[in-house]
Amino acid sequence: MNDGDILNVWGKGQLFCFSGIDGKTDFEEGLVLRSVDGMTAFEVKLPVAGGTVLLDDRPPAECCLAGDYFRLVTGQGRVVRGVMADAYHLLIDGECRVLGLADAVRIRQGRGRVLLGVREKFCPELLDADFETLFAARRRWLAGVTLPESLSELSRRTAAKACSMLKTQVCSPEGVLKHFWSTPDRWPHRRMWLWDSVFHAIGMRRLNPELARNFISAVFDVCREDGFIPHAASPTGFSDITQPPILAFGIAKVEEAESNPEWVRGLYPRLKRFLEWIFAHRDSDGAGLMEWAIEAHADCRSGESGMDNSPRFDGAIQLDAPDFNAYLARECELMGKFAARYGFAADVSFWQEHHARLNRLMNERLWDDAEGMYTDYDVTANRRTNVYSSAGFLPLLSGAPSPEQAARMVKQLTDPAKFGTPFGVPSISRVSEAAYAKDMWRGPVWVNINYLISEGLRRYGFRAEADQLLQNTMREVEKFYQKYGTFFEFYDDRRECDPPQLLRKTSLDPDDSPYHQVFYDYGWTGTLYLDMAFGAWS
Repeated sequence: MNDGDILNVWGKGQLFCFSGIDGKTDFEEGLVLRSVDGMTAFEVKLPVAGGTVLLDDRPPAECCLAGDYFRLVTGQGRVVRGVMADAYHLLIDGECRVLGLADAVRIRQGRGRVLLGVREKFCPELLDADFETLFAARRRWLAGVTLPESLSELSRRTAAKACSMLKTQVCSPEGVLKHFWSTPDRWPHRRMWLWDSVFHAIGMRRLNPELARNFISAVFDVCREDGFIPHAASPTGFSDITQPPILAFGIAKVEEAESNPEWVRGLYPRLKRFLEWIFAHRDSDGAGLMEWAIEAHADCRSGESGMDNSPRFDGAIQLDAPDFNAYLARECELMGKFAARYGFAADVSFWQEHHARLNRLMNERLWDDAEGMYTDYDVTANRRTNVYSSAGFLPLLSGAPSPEQAARMVKQLTDPAKFGTPFGVPSISRVSEAAYAKDMWRGPVWVNINYLISEGLRRYGFRAEADQLLQNTMREVEKFYQKYGTFFEFYDDRRECDPPQLLRKTSLDPDDSPYHQVFYDYGWTGTLYLDMAFGAWS
């Protein structure tokens, strides 16, 4: 891939750091910078926030900004280039100023160059390094990527950005993480997340199946003896809740790209223990359906579900959940296939029975026939809730609905009184309008959910609807990449505002906290876009 006419959109929030593909990364001490809006500049974000690398007080006249190298032409016509020399150093060839630098970072200047580095790891000799060799080394991976020839010009440029971003989300083995692993973004998330890792693997399988396998294997590096897998982990620790069980789904996707039976056989026993742990610990009423863990935090009632602040969880009550049980049923279905194919024949009926049981129970308890939709069931009040969300489409993944039920659900996707918003699929139906807000899972659209719904649609033969959903998703991502140069965490379902104007957990206040703004350079938006670009619906 020639970078001469790609990666050419400057904007706020593009992350700049060293990739594990090129060498050793450092979770605690690695250098991470972020592009600034309205000028040609980067803010230092890690290892601590503090300092600005200012190349020009206006945006660049020309731009080639990858995740680990750049070539910029300022408004005065000056050419400035930069490259991540390693995990700790940024080497700049050209004029710039460094302002307000934190004590954790050092600089050295000379011969028209600037070296910015982490104080504890600072290597001043890198100022005299062979810049051309470093620059060529960082370009090499992206140059080796071949995109589908059928892509439009805008799709090609957006896919190139996805490849560049995905590269810099790769972290090298470190601490308890024994495999190459990925993160939703190198700042502020930094850690590895369970279901994000699967979505990243789905994109990476198009470029490097071995790395894709690493992303999933790394999740098992933090699996406890009892089977529990945490929702988030770093090289030094992990969380005490889990996250959507979609690991078998990810394994199957990677196997489609390049089969490795020994890899699947090796993961199978650990994945079995994880699913058994869920059965043992997430059915509070013993009725057979699973409930997400509920948290006390007002802005994140159920981080375990991945739908942190969805109005589904506003009551902070135990809910038999259509998404949880659909994921789990699909995992059981796939595990049955793995068991038959990879030498665990005695387990086949076990998984088949669980798959059938979960599907049956979803229909008995979660199907709202009046609405034609699956919804949550309050296990304390013994009734279905009246919050209709995008989670209600996910039983399509596991084959729970009858063909007639599926047809009723599909009609909702284009019904303007329900989920037929200008950009679908909204996280909340218009039927639940009182719960709507332009805030994360309270209305906006998420690319991963669209992707999963498209999988369910294809299962039921709604191929045209699945294709249309993915194509609409690609166009929305491309539109805002062209405008802002980045991939956003979520998008406005009603197309009334751009992603940077959306709320995150009740407010929009990036000066107060990065967690109160939509995330930029966001992992699964880019990786799933890449999978779509390579023809996910073909």
